[in-house]
Amino acid sequence: MTSHAPDPYNESVLGALIVLLALGVAGGVAAADSRAAVETFLGRLGAVNVSSLVVDQTLTLYDPAGRQAKSSGEQRLYLKLPRRQRVEQTVDGQREIRLSVDNRIWVRRADGRTYEAPPLEQRRDRTHLLVPLRRSGADLLAEWGALGVRADVSHETQVGGRVVTVIGAKPGERSVPQVWLDAERGVVRFVSREKLPVGESLVDLSFSEHRPLAGGFVFPYRQEAFVDGKLVVLVVVRSAAVNTNPDDALFDPELLKRGR
Repeated sequence: MTSHAPDPYNESVLGALIVLLALGVAGGVAAADSRAAVETFLGRLGAVNVSSLVVDQTLTLYDPAGRQAKSSGEQRLYLKLPRRQRVEQTVDGQREIRLSVDNRIWVRRADGRTYEAPPLEQRRDRTHLLVPLRRSGADLLAEWGALGVRADVSHETQVGGRVVTVIGAKPGERSVPQVWLDAERGVVRFVSREKLPVGESLVDLSFSEHRPLAGGFVFPYRQEAFVDGKLVVLVVVRSAAVNTNPDDALFDPELLKRGR
């Protein structure tokens, strides 16, 4: 792959996105619908036993207009439930490792420098949207609520002929935080307002092309991120494997600082 100077726009958006998703009587009914939709989805997972996940994927970054690919790279995601994650990525020849343990994130850049990410960047992690295991319906609604999603507002719509529950928005509301939940596939869309390096923006994450991994647990092999309606990141999964039990050393911040 040809190496050239990093694009500041792409670097800022990639860092932000990867690392990188009661109002009266009527509100009470909607909240009940939200809870029911989440519990139905979690119930489908049943006794699925997933303790770890390893994913290999390619990513493409687009120019600010969302029309032309500007950068490309590869990622490997290691995940150990419930709260450990490691992302190894190479974009335009520049390697970076992002390690997440509980609510803290460390980043090792291509120049060998390692730093702990600020709280704002830590809150941008959206892996919980893809792997909702080992959490209750109340946990998920609370996590989404912390990102601005109103659990007391919901409605149903159709996506590709499938019924989806939209949590956090009324019909026609496009620019408010919301979760689109498919009872079999999980989150298929997540919309939030984010303070990105390019300014406050509407971030729309789309998950599709789901494939079964274990029991009722499925994983999206295509993931797209839009900022203010423009495509900025496309992720295509090449392979995904569960319960391979990655080495605990991969998730050790001290070893990361030493270049492991």
